[in-house]
Amino acid sequence: MTNTFLETVKGKLIVSCQALPDEPLHSSFIMARMARAAKQAGAAGIRANSVVDIQAIQDETGLPLIGIAKTDYPDSTVYITPTMKEMRAVAATGVEVVACQVTGEPRPHGEQLAAIVAQFRQEFPDTLLMADTDVLDNAIAADELGFDIIGTTMRGYTVSSKGENIAVNDFEYLKTLLARVRHPVVAEGKIDTPEKMKRCLELGCHAVVVGGAITRPLEIASRFIAAL
Repeated sequence: MTNTFLETVKGKLIVSCQALPDEPLHSSFIMARMARAAKQAGAAGIRANSVVDIQAIQDETGLPLIGIAKTDYPDSTVYITPTMKEMRAVAATGVEVVACQVTGEPRPHGEQLAAIVAQFRQEFPDTLLMADTDVLDNAIAADELGFDIIGTTMRGYTVSSKGENIAVNDFEYLKTLLARVRHPVVAEGKIDTPEKMKRCLELGCHAVVVGGAITRPLEIASRFIAAL
């Protein structure tokens, strides 16, 4: 298999189609239809959570996917594809990219990131790895470990990055990140307008992932209600 993901999504929009068990749209059928809508709008790829959602979206759209498996463990705060077990399960679906959290915290079962990256490369040499990072140090660590894509996914969602937002000060953090890493950067996290997406690409990001602003109607409606 030749992985053409980076070529396919360059300069384009990837839509995240996810709904957790406690959300109204939690259903692989609904996520597949959401992904179909994103494809019709012109999205170049999809980001999806869980093996069942990934498979449904593959069948529905044929678009390249970034696959994750959100899983909670009692001994760790890392939850996005946190262990080799989840990485294997997601990769086995045939997704082009497996994304996992790289935020510096201890991983479940004491797994070491460098070791599982090396193991993954042996088992799935044709699958790209994306690091969901929060702060510069962790992004640089992922870059040095050889992750194929550096994502800003976790910025603002960890203790180390609490209150942060990649859009602040005309994407000052993003500019610094782009100057410091070798691998392609995919902007993700709180990109809630077309203008912000466009600016990320202008600054040199390889692609942009947008989720909640497109695919989470509860969040979208709540912003309108909050304004009343």
